[in-house]
Amino acid sequence: MKPVLLLAASLALAFTLPAQTPKPTKAKPKPEPEVSFPPVLPGGKEFVTDTAAEFLRPPATLLPEVSIAKTAPKVDFGYFPGQTYRGNPWSNWGDSLFAKGKYYASIGDHLAPSGTAFIYEFDPVTKKFRQLVDVKKLLGLPAGRYTPGKIHTQLVLARDGWIYCGTHRGGTRATDGDKDYQGDWLLRVHPASGKAEIVAEGPVPGHCIPTGFADPQRLIFYGGTEPETRAGETNVTFFAYDLAARKMIWSGFGGPARAMMFSPSTGRVWFNVDSLTGSDLVRFDPAKPGKPMPVSGSIGLRAASDETPQGIIYTVSHAQRGGTAELFAFHTRIERIESLGSAAIGTNQYITTLDADATGRFVYYVPGAHGGSEADNSAVVQYDTKTKTRKVIAFLHPFYTEKYGVTPRGTYSVALDAQGETLYITWNCSRGTKVWDCCALTVIHIPTSERRL
Repeated sequence: MKPVLLLAASLALAFTLPAQTPKPTKAKPKPEPEVSFPPVLPGGKEFVTDTAAEFLRPPATLLPEVSIAKTAPKVDFGYFPGQTYRGNPWSNWGDSLFAKGKYYASIGDHLAPSGTAFIYEFDPVTKKFRQLVDVKKLLGLPAGRYTPGKIHTQLVLARDGWIYCGTHRGGTRATDGDKDYQGDWLLRVHPASGKAEIVAEGPVPGHCIPTGFADPQRLIFYGGTEPETRAGETNVTFFAYDLAARKMIWSGFGGPARAMMFSPSTGRVWFNVDSLTGSDLVRFDPAKPGKPMPVSGSIGLRAASDETPQGIIYTVSHAQRGGTAELFAFHTRIERIESLGSAAIGTNQYITTLDADATGRFVYYVPGAHGGSEADNSAVVQYDTKTKTRKVIAFLHPFYTEKYGVTPRGTYSVALDAQGETLYITWNCSRGTKVWDCCALTVIHIPTSERRL
């Protein structure tokens, strides 16, 4: 073919073939901002105190049936000490405690297989923290051994003066490299003396303890465990452990996934078998220890309040994808379940701690436990058990982001003082990072006008 004809043919082909669309290039993720450790407030202050109209600024996501407090609270804010290096990330996972005028909370670095967790005492008068436990130091294991970076159970002050809790590894493979792993630990610390000690190693062999609390009067620790991957088990174990005698009372498969209900008046414990939302409700009675007995009815149980003077425990369900978190009232004396409706105030549905005041009138909670609470402006909610209504007493976002460069993003750790006047929240906070990177405490002084009976 002549060169002229070859050129014409090539041009014709070029006009008839569709143009090749270049493949879109994926945008590179923004690098995480460099944040310093330990986290500090401007001017090196340990605590800041604010009262602002912004605390009552609602998000666009607020549901129309949810009210807002008329008076903004006073709020104290400060970072937990000990966060001197980058965690994975620093976080709180176990519920906290207010007792004898002090607040007690746990945080951990979430590092695996070699991490640590701390228990702190906070004095609201002096606004000072005191470290009571460093788990890694307490265990004193040789290098290379697994050490837990989480306390996932509640902190409970028992009648013997000790605070009890259990440890948790996180991922089920975190202990695979430790051939000597016997299971996670039950620990206790004596706030008055500062002494801490191991109560038991591996009460359920090879299992960690993501769920648990102590009966403060009967000195029984109740736990729900998870096996390590190499154990070849998949079932959750429920156990009741005698803290005074240091021996197992009962244990068996079919335990609580994340929460239990407890009646101090009877010592009875209720939970859903291997479920957060199922209908397999059972009861364990320490007066007749043995396999938990079935209870009729269905109740959502991702978190539960203390038993109120009216003999009621309030619970919240674990919302399934696309579903809503529902509140329930469990009448302990007759084992009656009452549905109370939605717990949501906006888009967030995940709630992991409920705190009832001493009168049984108000229940407090924070939606968005595992991050994302800022989508609803990090709302702190008061539920009125008499009127069955929800009210937000404070929106902490965007105030702290704008003023201090820190965003409260969720919590597993809330406690109310004995008078129902002050709410303590240990937050997982972000200083511009994609998820959270540190833990901070807010002390919310609830205005009298917002808690009138």
